Amino acid sequence: MSGGDLPVVQTVGLTKIFKDFWRRNRVAAVRDLDLEIRRGEVFGLLGPNGSGKSTTIKMLLGLLYPSRGRISLFGKPPTDVAVKARIGFLPEESYLYRFLDARETLDLYGRLFRLHPRQRADRINKLLDMVGLQRQAKRRIGEYSKGMARRIGLAQALINDPEFLILDEPTSGMDPIGTRQIKDVIRELASKGKTILLSSHLLADVEDVCDHITILYGGQQRAAGTIRDLLSHEDRTQFVASRLSPETIDQVRQLIRRLEDKDLLSVGAPADRLESFFLKTVEQAQAANVESAGVQAGGALPDFLGSTPQPSLLDSLVAAAERRREEPDQSVAAAPVPRDRAGERERGVIEQLTADKRPAPPAPPETDKLRERKPAKPEVDRSLIEDLISRRKDKDDG
Repeated sequence: MSGGDLPVVQTVGLTKIFKDFWRRNRVAAVRDLDLEIRRGEVFGLLGPNGSGKSTTIKMLLGLLYPSRGRISLFGKPPTDVAVKARIGFLPEESYLYRFLDARETLDLYGRLFRLHPRQRADRINKLLDMVGLQRQAKRRIGEYSKGMARRIGLAQALINDPEFLILDEPTSGMDPIGTRQIKDVIRELASKGKTILLSSHLLADVEDVCDHITILYGGQQRAAGTIRDLLSHEDRTQFVASRLSPETIDQVRQLIRRLEDKDLLSVGAPADRLESFFLKTVEQAQAANVESAGVQAGGALPDFLGSTPQPSLLDSLVAAAERRREEPDQSVAAAPVPRDRAGERERGVIEQLTADKRPAPPAPPETDKLRERKPAKPEVDRSLIEDLISRRKDKDDG
């Protein structure tokens, strides 16, 4: 199987059993779970509370070790550090530093991924625009509402341009406008080749954005498949037409009875979903320039969220060394740098980048030998001093 055909996530017989103090089996949180998530797919993980969704996500992230079974992310185990750099994670609760503002929070996560300062600044501005928090960027995270915290949480999950994005209840605490924006972001990320695992209790959100779903109950997979296959009724036929008169509807009913020996089950006018009606009302208010103290509408998806992975720090250092080797030294343009000296200079640059910045230790105390090497002070003629003192006494007596 080639790298392009390899599933992003694959589990075989995944099982997690929590034990008590006496090492006895207490709870089987996940039992014999088989998952396969393909590249560019939005995969929904559903189930009631206690069904094993969070435990499954923690095992995928390498935070929990399975009792048995196998997990593969990009063809590697989840404990591989290189794999973790390709993952973005939005947990169910936003564990953010409450005394940092939005920009400082995103800057912190950008530093953890060793992003260049200019790259961090550019991504922070674009992500804040995407989640609609430009005007709230200077407020402390502790002052945010839950919906605003979810927005900045999504931004931090995207700061490293991940290939695989795990979203645990991404729309929890959000208003319908924010919910719609998050779903639009998920769809656009999938269109750019991102792979997304969505865990949510809001079934309407999953129905709108997911390609495949798995329903868990008691730690076991109870249903799996595409949305269309699981929700469609193959034993029924639905017609949608412009408004018909009662006479036409009666003729259609008689025709179905005569040709198919079946009855028309229901006839009625189609209705909008409440979410669509709500968003239409808000858009009309925004078009009328009605002022609001809430968050702004989200902007476009940042252009850096593409499918091309970012180079690692080691790759960047090697590339910088290669460029430095090819470019001539401007201070001595006529004299070429020997090969061995160029290698020493590259090693020196890398050592400076990775050197420990601790202060230098204090100088050791002087030894006896060092004290012996110091020049001795000139000795004073004490006889001369005594002669002067005696003359002074004779003068006083006289």
